[in-house]
Amino acid sequence: MKFCWSTLRVKNLEESIKFYSDIVGLEVVNRFKGGPDTEIAFLGAGETKIELICSGSGDVSVGDDISWGFEVESLDKSLALVREKGIKVEGGPVQPNPHVRFFFVKDPNGMKIQLVENIA
Repeated sequence: MKFCWSTLRVKNLEESIKFYSDIVGLEVVNRFKGGPDTEIAFLGAGETKIELICSGSGDVSVGDDISWGFEVESLDKSLALVREKGIKVEGGPVQPNPHVRFFFVKDPNGMKIQLVENIA
């Protein structure tokens, strides 16, 4: 079995693409209409792929018990970037052991995103 992607329903596709492109560094690899009131975008490459679906209803419900983690090269640079963009840090930075540091933010839909630096 191979994991394909994770899907998130979003309120505003442009805003969500901007977040995942600017903050996480994922590029749009495919974007298309999924029906009269639905647009779908796939972001990422290799093993990291997400699907964003925006439908006409605009209703989105993201649970508090799920998060997506993305590895970054520098946690300090990522922290500066989210602060520069006016994104609230929801938790951290935390360094639970000498090999990893992370913090949490929320995407425009309320999805908890963990930005992680693995320390050699």
